[in-house]
Amino acid sequence: MRATWDIFCSVVDNYGDIGVTWRLARQLVAEHGLAVRLWVDDPAAFVHLCPQADSRLLRQEQQGVEVCAWAADWHAVEPADVVIEAFACELPAVYIAAMAGREQKVLWLNLEYLSAEDWVEGCHGLPSMQSNGLSKFFFFPGFTSGSGGLLRERGLLTQRRAFQADEGAREDFLRRLGVEPVAGALLISLFAYENAALGRWLQVLAAGPQRVQLLVPEGRILSSLQDWLGGPALQVGDTRQRGQLHIQVLPFIPQDQYDRLLWSCDFNAVRGEDSFIRAQWAGRPLLWHIYEQADHAHLEKLDAFLAFYKEGLSADAQVALVALWHAWNSNGPIGECWTQLLKSWPEQTTHAEDWCLERASQADLAEALVQFYLNWL
Repeated sequence: MRATWDIFCSVVDNYGDIGVTWRLARQLVAEHGLAVRLWVDDPAAFVHLCPQADSRLLRQEQQGVEVCAWAADWHAVEPADVVIEAFACELPAVYIAAMAGREQKVLWLNLEYLSAEDWVEGCHGLPSMQSNGLSKFFFFPGFTSGSGGLLRERGLLTQRRAFQADEGAREDFLRRLGVEPVAGALLISLFAYENAALGRWLQVLAAGPQRVQLLVPEGRILSSLQDWLGGPALQVGDTRQRGQLHIQVLPFIPQDQYDRLLWSCDFNAVRGEDSFIRAQWAGRPLLWHIYEQADHAHLEKLDAFLAFYKEGLSADAQVALVALWHAWNSNGPIGECWTQLLKSWPEQTTHAEDWCLERASQADLAEALVQFYLNWL
């Protein structure tokens, strides 16, 4: 019989947590033939990622995954062979008790947030004994071979390179989103949290020597964009122009379409975890808006990633990259930093593809999870 997997997801930050777990669940089914239940405590958020889903249903099958509503009034179910507690969410007490009482042992995994910090490799795969006799193992996604890897479907890079090599496919995709490509423009996607630095960046783009087309999927950054533009409230489909800058608001789109948006653009500003990883697979220069944490702990995570990512760039290109990311995440002079980054643009572009290929040489997250289970057996 197929191994059964339960993935529990508590939606705490818009679509980041559900974005990661939904991708993982689909991949475990499609590529590893597993029986997967995805438990979601906010079905409405899931529908944004999977529009054909029905948020009113307690159980439904979508793309081979059994998607279940994780309600407060939990009804007892048979635990799976593998239980993934995504991003430190707390499993129902009744479910944990059933895990402890199950005749066949259960592998309990705490899937952690992504980090490039040094301590990750030392903690990855470690068990934590629980009072009920169960062991919970910490599983850390990461950028090195000593971590759990990154979400990446088989053939993803082959699909991406074929798409990017076909200008007609790119233009057709954009037009299906209602976007008419601006001739000769640098194409940028913007998906971020609210950011006070945005206006300074947009001002430089608007006054620059090159046309820029900015595509903004519906999300939290729209409030900051509205503050800079002024005028009527922005709606999906709206376009605005300021100097050389052409802006268009896009609808919130399913994950596969968002991947192609990233592939279509010359530069991608992304946020959180899911879009951050997908932008790296796009092989294009990127800008990460990391989720803010207390005591500026997020900046340590930002610098840990930059220490890896900047390797291979020239000294000037490294300085420009780090300055831009710090300005974006600390309300700094991002306009000036953007101007400096453009001076090393060809190098930044080549480096983004090289980084992508190097990360793709490692096992992906789904593969690493399955192998961990097999080793545990």
